[in-house]
Amino acid sequence: MRVGKSVVAEPNPRSASRRVHPVVDRLGAYSWRLIGIGVVALAALWLLSRMRAVAIPIIVAVFLSRILAPISEWLRRHRWPASVAAAASLLAFFVVLAGAIAAIAPSVADETESLGTTLTEAIDDVEDWVVEDGPFNVSRETVDRLRERTGERFDGLLRESDGAVLEGATLVAEVIAGLILALLLTFFMLRDGARFTSWVISHARPERQLQLRRAAEGGWSALGGYLRGAALLGLVESVIIGITLFAVGAGLVVPVMLLTFAAAFIPIIGAIAAGVVAILVALVTGGTVAALIVAVVALVVQQLDNDVLAPIIYGRSLSLHPVTVLLSVVAGGALFGIAGTVLAVPLVAVTVNVTKEIRVGDTPGDVTAQGV
Repeated sequence: MRVGKSVVAEPNPRSASRRVHPVVDRLGAYSWRLIGIGVVALAALWLLSRMRAVAIPIIVAVFLSRILAPISEWLRRHRWPASVAAAASLLAFFVVLAGAIAAIAPSVADETESLGTTLTEAIDDVEDWVVEDGPFNVSRETVDRLRERTGERFDGLLRESDGAVLEGATLVAEVIAGLILALLLTFFMLRDGARFTSWVISHARPERQLQLRRAAEGGWSALGGYLRGAALLGLVESVIIGITLFAVGAGLVVPVMLLTFAAAFIPIIGAIAAGVVAILVALVTGGTVAALIVAVVALVVQQLDNDVLAPIIYGRSLSLHPVTVLLSVVAGGALFGIAGTVLAVPLVAVTVNVTKEIRVGDTPGDVTAQGV
């Protein structure tokens, strides 16, 4: 009887390569998805950049509607008609704005004229120190070229922010038309926002309606949290910087406070720019010691805001990583100029919260609309 030899199967290279194929196929599928998402995102950004004359007034109207929605809703709860409540909310906004301008305009006008001269003198002093006494071997020609390039870049950013290459009367007409469009859209959003949102959601599949309603409310809440947080942080920073400038004997306190408050709506970059302006103003109007004190206070305030106040004030409504915030500001400025730097972070925050609510899935219960 012959005993057959046992045959040991050798590994087949083709079978081994087949075991890798699912991983490769999965990576390929993800790559195509990322490419598709990138193409859609670029197309959307291109479309927005081409339609900025309409897109920016719409975004401004959404911001104003979010600010004035509590007033309009309170009036409607007290049985005011929707149109009257919306008009009264806009009128109250203009009254408050006019009162604030009337209260601070005289002092600001008196000091703002010297703000540009003061900043120029401060930059000249810093340049002299860097060239003559600084530890770096930098020539005056290099510093002058840097200042010239910075000025050209800033002028280019201003030109990009107007949304067109036209100048003069045409630009003024575009700005006025954009403001009128934003105010009209704000009125209709305050009056018909909740009804329009319900109408849009009603056209979705029944099993998706609750999810979409919750996503809309998440974006609305994120926008409100951003506006309240930025305003509160700007108020805290401006008051502390103003008190510091006054205490060290520096001038231009009110303009610097207003600049600091407005800069709070441009995360990271705005705070740095406002701090630099405050230091330069203190350097010229108060001296070196005053500038050092303002620099220390500005640094402490910014760290306090970033590490303590911002997480408490924004809470979960604006849970964005600092890198995401920085990239959003830079990308917004590159695409839409100054308007993009202001609007980028709240738009990203709203998008993130809406996406998060959509991915959660439906939950039992009903959610009422909040005047979106």
